[in-house]
Amino acid sequence: MGFQLEICSFNLASAMVAQGAGADRIELCASPAEGGVTPSPGTIRGAREQLRIALYPIIRPRGGDFLYSDEEFQVMLRDIEYCKQVGCNGVVIGMLCADGTVDQARCARLVEAAYPLGVTFHRAFDWAANPFEAMETIIQLGCERILTSGQRPTAAEGVSLIDQLVREADDRIVIMPGSGIRSGNIVSLAEKTGASEFHTSARLLKASATDYVNAHMKESQDFFMAGEEEIKKIKEQLLTFES
Repeated sequence: MGFQLEICSFNLASAMVAQGAGADRIELCASPAEGGVTPSPGTIRGAREQLRIALYPIIRPRGGDFLYSDEEFQVMLRDIEYCKQVGCNGVVIGMLCADGTVDQARCARLVEAAYPLGVTFHRAFDWAANPFEAMETIIQLGCERILTSGQRPTAAEGVSLIDQLVREADDRIVIMPGSGIRSGNIVSLAEKTGASEFHTSARLLKASATDYVNAHMKESQDFFMAGEEEIKKIKEQLLTFES
């Protein structure tokens, strides 16, 4: 079947860890608290220079909903152009209309702007009013894959819809489960969905190495990093299941 594992990396160090642990593709993001937004140009360029595996930065100008202003849309077009200039393999997009349908007209412009890069439609899909209609629209747009948790908080909770989507897609587009995927549930999800690609951040909270801490400051200086051993375990589980 040839399972593929995509790692959502929130910094360059995580992307490098993921590559070393056997990831097949990196979704590069910033700001995990917002669910991922477009990383800085410097981060994108640095990742492209150092990664040998496929690199797909997310094109999302802010957190929150997926209804974007004309100004935000122009930012998205410029970010896609930059990703093309530095040699990314693809981008990750998603736009909706207020009624929960895919913003077909503007997504088509993003896909066109990205060509010949690949395009993934991100978890904006999980807020679509009708997932099957949304999938057909996304197929028409020419996207390669849809990242989804089955319109539930985690892929394990949305497994039934993911299975239905995989069947309905019938190899016309990749349905890639994501959210809450770990080594402990990856085989079960593969069995129950028939999916061939999976998405996870495999993240852990890394303690700050600073020696001095200002006692008056309340914010944590800890940060998220990809868990190397967890990624290796997920890959091992997939390889064992495949064989």
